[in-house]
Amino acid sequence: MKKILSTRVLVKICVLTTILLVLIIYTIWGNSALMVSMVNISSDRIASAFSNFRIAQVSDLHNAEFGESNTELIELLSEHEPDIIVITGDLIDAGHTDIEIAFDFVKQAVQIAPVYFVTGNHEANFSHYDQFKTGLEASGVTVLEDEAIQLVHNNEMITLIGLSDSDFTIKGDMFNEAPAMVNTKLNSLIDDENSYTILLSHRPELFETYVCCGVDLVLCGHAHGGQFRLPFISLPPIKGCFLNMIPAFIQTERQIWLLAVALEIVLFHSDLIIVQRSY
Repeated sequence: MKKILSTRVLVKICVLTTILLVLIIYTIWGNSALMVSMVNISSDRIASAFSNFRIAQVSDLHNAEFGESNTELIELLSEHEPDIIVITGDLIDAGHTDIEIAFDFVKQAVQIAPVYFVTGNHEANFSHYDQFKTGLEASGVTVLEDEAIQLVHNNEMITLIGLSDSDFTIKGDMFNEAPAMVNTKLNSLIDDENSYTILLSHRPELFETYVCCGVDLVLCGHAHGGQFRLPFISLPPIKGCFLNMIPAFIQTERQIWLLAVALEIVLFHSDLIIVQRSY
């Protein structure tokens, strides 16, 4: 009887050890593997000149490097020939910042396509952010801080809006003031309802506010594609994000929500968004 019990215990230990080992290997792989998630966005609001316009989105690098000086990531971006590259926050890590890693990456990225950057909570909590911003702009990056610009392609335009992270203004947002603040900002920035509007914002939890303001496409970061992630399962911990939002995007009559997956701790590490006009 004791032998049977000992055997059962040993089997259970072996099974649990195997599961733990698989999870460890999966986590290590998820922190180092580079893959591209391709998403096609169709809308009759997109100017015909922007059909097949490619946007490469990178988010939440947190000072990570894929190959020396991010060579692997740069090669992957170059291979897909994007029209623009957008970085949706947390390019650095406020806890152990090495801004030179970020500068090395963007200096190479701007050689591939124009690069647009919005801040995340780590930039908001970085005491030398002004120096960091100056370095990005000196490297050729367009930093959008509560700004709207027009992207012109073959004499037609779409609007690109970039929001600064709410932590610059409201640390922690204990009283849920961020939605009203973002609503005010967006209403002042969206001045042409006929123009297809793409919003870059680090915060996916403000999705309802973006929808109410009439944004067409939102590119976000922050949630790392589900910060609690097991094989084939993502559990986003951020309020306002639900499991049915994780696979790719949600499209209502006019609004699309797309959550960028992080280049730090998830299965897919960058998104290639192809916008197409629907006829």
